[in-house]
Amino acid sequence: MSETGDASSVFGAATAWLEYAAGAIDLLSIAVLLIGAVRFTAWILRAEFSRSKEDRLVRMNAARRELGGYILAGLELLIVSDVIHTAITLELDGLIFLGGLVVIRSIISFFLEREIKELSRAQRPN
Repeated sequence: MSETGDASSVFGAATAWLEYAAGAIDLLSIAVLLIGAVRFTAWILRAEFSRSKEDRLVRMNAARRELGGYILAGLELLIVSDVIHTAITLELDGLIFLGGLVVIRSIISFFLEREIKELSRAQRPN
């Protein structure tokens, strides 16, 4: 690992607090994803017991849109946490890793957002 500085000398006593904050944000992002998964499951179950095929499709698309929103929110929180972790460690390879994660998560976010828009557009009455 190529260190470019000592985090404790830059951030001082705030280093421990920042670590806790980043950990709390990680837990929050997991909670957001779990809430999204539970809500998605509830929507899917309701959709499966729908009487009409059209109603089932509408509910399935609504469930996918909602889950996509939760995934996007969870990814954004994870990026915030990664930025904090990288700032604390002040390591070059951590920064490179963060850059890769941000690129991957941005690509995922782009396609998820596009899918959500397509589903929303399909839901609108003509």
